[in-house]
Amino acid sequence: MSDPLPFERPAQAVRTATAERELGPTGRPMPDLPEPRPVTQHGHPRVISMCNQKGGVGKTTTTINLGASLAEYGRRVLLVDFDPQGSLSVGLGLNPHEMDLTVYNLLMERDVSVDDVIVPTGVPGMDLLPSNIDLSAAEVQLVHEVAREQTLQRVLGPALANYDVVLIDCQPSLGLLTVNALTASDGVIVPLECEYFALRGVALLKTTIDKVRERLNPKLEIDGVLGTMFDGRTLHSREVMDRLVQAWGDKVFHTVIRRTIKFSDSTVAGEPITSYATTSTGAASYRQLAKEVLARCLDG
Repeated sequence: MSDPLPFERPAQAVRTATAERELGPTGRPMPDLPEPRPVTQHGHPRVISMCNQKGGVGKTTTTINLGASLAEYGRRVLLVDFDPQGSLSVGLGLNPHEMDLTVYNLLMERDVSVDDVIVPTGVPGMDLLPSNIDLSAAEVQLVHEVAREQTLQRVLGPALANYDVVLIDCQPSLGLLTVNALTASDGVIVPLECEYFALRGVALLKTTIDKVRERLNPKLEIDGVLGTMFDGRTLHSREVMDRLVQAWGDKVFHTVIRRTIKFSDSTVAGEPITSYATTSTGAASYRQLAKEVLARCLDG
């Protein structure tokens, strides 16, 4: 995939708001997604990294709410907070200063097991590996480790039999922690803000994913690109979405996450939007995304 710059308007008129209502925000007809099948046996999960080196694009929001939506559909979900900012943990109501053990201890201390660190969330069927600022030290310390890129994969291994999906919330950079997450993953979801500058770094992220696939993790693939913070009332958002579909094709999820203050409110409340504002459009969008993820890369 080439870098989606320069940002050129197509020769034909950009989709109108009316066309969006008929075709969906991505300019394609929304698929008729099946209801998720029930799960009778857990294990052999798909490990998915939420990855974008640009901050503020919705990685943490998507990790929390996609995870909660998948749990609603009967999947056992493990969320991994792999960002030293600890936003995922805070967004689920944890105090970063009151954590006895975090993913940092799991990575760096041989006598700490994954079961020691996992904590339940307020969502039935969804657990969390929490993080705080301590994780920032791991980026430096892991440099001296043998097989440093496989450290997360090694420590997560014993927990995988208990889950159907593992979602890793990556930090906004392409450093060693992110490479660890990609090495441990089967797939990548790229949340991408529907804004011009958000398109600029996508080619660099694609290059990093390709390098990890070639050198460390041959099974890694891009599960999808997710448009976030979409405002269908603006020509700019519709232009960016059109350009995204041109560049990534079927990799772009049909589901698009629109701007709403409910996401900020649910973060302050320390719970997913699916329980904080269960009938909101944001909750409906993430349930739709969960169905699309299940159909695309879990139940298919």
